[in-house]
Amino acid sequence: MTESESLHTTPLDALNRELGGRMVPFAGYSMPVQYPAGIMAEHLHCRAQAGLFDVSHMGQAELVGEGAAAALEQLTPADVQGLKPGRQRYGLLLNEAGGIVDDFMFANMGDRLFLVVNASRKHVDLPLIESVLPRGVTLRPLPDRALLALQGPAVASLIPTPMSFMGIMEMEIAGIPVIASRSGYTGEDGLEISVAAEQAEKLARALLAMPGVMPIGLGARDSLRLEAGLCLYGNDLDEGTSPVEANLVWSMGKRRRMEWNFRGADVVREHLDHGVKRLRVGIRPEGRQPARGHTEIRKGGAVIGEITSGGFGPSIGAPVAMGYVARDAAADGTALDLMVRDKPLPARVTPMPFQPHRYAR
Repeated sequence: MTESESLHTTPLDALNRELGGRMVPFAGYSMPVQYPAGIMAEHLHCRAQAGLFDVSHMGQAELVGEGAAAALEQLTPADVQGLKPGRQRYGLLLNEAGGIVDDFMFANMGDRLFLVVNASRKHVDLPLIESVLPRGVTLRPLPDRALLALQGPAVASLIPTPMSFMGIMEMEIAGIPVIASRSGYTGEDGLEISVAAEQAEKLARALLAMPGVMPIGLGARDSLRLEAGLCLYGNDLDEGTSPVEANLVWSMGKRRRMEWNFRGADVVREHLDHGVKRLRVGIRPEGRQPARGHTEIRKGGAVIGEITSGGFGPSIGAPVAMGYVARDAAADGTALDLMVRDKPLPARVTPMPFQPHRYAR
């Protein structure tokens, strides 16, 4: 069996190939990294109009039963019980050492919680969640559903909804029943759309037929999220990184920071009370040469950290990066050297996002 034969495919595989998608292995799936227009054009089109992403490799699941929210709170410092129906929230799943097992989205659908986890971690996340569930609460994986993301400033006029940012609802698009949330991974307004797998291609074709909608691959998805200062699990987050180090304390609910009854709470509390040795920061290299992941970061000749995500930001016409640096070098404006091809590239710590978010608040 070849590598390509062992990869999973999404319900949009045939359409992705028909559209000229260049398919690559990603998180165990065959996914389009780009289409004929190319990464740069796809990126800028999403910022200007609307882009359609196949993100069906992500893991979807439902948590059903009385006490589901309280059970999930054993694993995350996010406020699950306080989330109102029709709303969605970003959260972190933690291990006993306060490290990030995954970042995920959860939504209150009224009669159940709807979860979306990362493709590369769903084989870890779902058994972990299941392990803490009391009798009467059930985790239902949803492998028979696809996930599409329609992102960009034109989306609001193409598919009007009453939702604000992070709202979620069951609705119809092009006559097809879906679960749509007003969220995304680009920093733009838009929708993430969960749909039955057998209806996914029909829905995607309907969306692509709308004026100004272009298919967009993983390459532009990565550059868009980097400009927006959003983390990628496995690059910027891992099981050895705490929410405090990752600068994601905002995702921890106020009530949860009073209760301290989630997994890894003692470590996280220690980090909040006494500080950490390193922090995730935004970085702007000087000039036009990008610094990629694993690039060494130095200050005054001493190694103080590493780039975790880096590339060229098409929207701002300059390279951007994020990484972890020593706490005393994390202040905005701090001068750094990035070791690119064994030569120091001057850079500075910069506030994120690099490209302003345009969510529908």
